[in-house]
Amino acid sequence: MGLTPVPPEQLATIVTTLEMRERPRPRPLPDAPLRLVRWPAPAPDAYRALFRRVGARWLWFSRLVMDDAQLLAIIRDSSVEVYAAVDRAGIEVGMLELDIRVAGACEISYFALAPELAGRGLGRWLMAEALARAWRPGVTRVWLHTCTLDHPSALGFYRAQGFTPIARTIETFADPRALGVLPEDCAPQVPYLTSRR
Repeated sequence: MGLTPVPPEQLATIVTTLEMRERPRPRPLPDAPLRLVRWPAPAPDAYRALFRRVGARWLWFSRLVMDDAQLLAIIRDSSVEVYAAVDRAGIEVGMLELDIRVAGACEISYFALAPELAGRGLGRWLMAEALARAWRPGVTRVWLHTCTLDHPSALGFYRAQGFTPIARTIETFADPRALGVLPEDCAPQVPYLTSRR
């Protein structure tokens, strides 16, 4: 057993890939004060604002560092579906992104609610909505990944929804706080080692 040093300006995480090979049995849709709205042609700034709102706490940054052309090539692809979870006031408080660019497979690329909604059972609602849309004619595999930087309950939640872990990898990358992409006080559960405080 060995330890691998990680430079202070870098982060390391264990990524777990999970999949579902059969459509789950229909269940009643959990009640939620939210609705899911499709964004057929998301504007880059609106997309990034929602991505940051739901993902900054977990250090999501990949879509924040893409230029508009790179981002639009993904989110406006006809085989990528972007949805916002909207509350009764019309505020976007969650996101779901489905990627069906690979034949026979649907990746749940992004799945999140704003951190302040945690613990209210709304994740089950969002996953039920995700699976209802992911399992479409021709899809034989629905998959996603999570990592140790995500919510501590994420892996257990996905398994409880019927996903099976199939692979584990280690990912290292520059800390987005060190790059100035996210604020230094973002994700306090992950120590920011290059802080000058």
